[in-house]
Amino acid sequence: MIVSISKQHGFSLLEVLISLIILAVGLLGIAALQARAVRDNHSALLRSTAINQINNMIDRMQSNYAGVNAGAYNNVSGIGSLINCTTCSSTQIAQRDIYQWNTNNAQLLPSGTGTVTRNGQRFTITLFWDNDRTGATGTNCSGNTNVDLTCLRMEVEL
Repeated sequence: MIVSISKQHGFSLLEVLISLIILAVGLLGIAALQARAVRDNHSALLRSTAINQINNMIDRMQSNYAGVNAGAYNNVSGIGSLINCTTCSSTQIAQRDIYQWNTNNAQLLPSGTGTVTRNGQRFTITLFWDNDRTGATGTNCSGNTNVDLTCLRMEVEL
């Protein structure tokens, strides 16, 4: 009986090439996963900033209840104007609050802007920003970020 013993030493070039291809695909997958994690982390940071900014406006409104009752926070949109006064009325305080708030929105969020609308004692505070930086300008809150800005709404009763 003849037994053939094959003595193989080392790897063939084909085996090394296949191993390198598998390794390269794996590394590309890891790189894509890391890029996605960074993008999602930045999106979460912007959303947290938006929540903080909405709470900031609520705090300003609660601190200036006379301005709320006078209607100074009704239908707010745009940056407004900076008010400089030493003894400010509640309306002037509200105007300064709106200016500072929307100026901060523009600085902290890409294309950030906010609105406040009133229905009775219920206020809807909405913040808009370009989360994916596509240059979108719509404010319909449709979820289509190619057309509309990302938005976050919060309702509060004062």
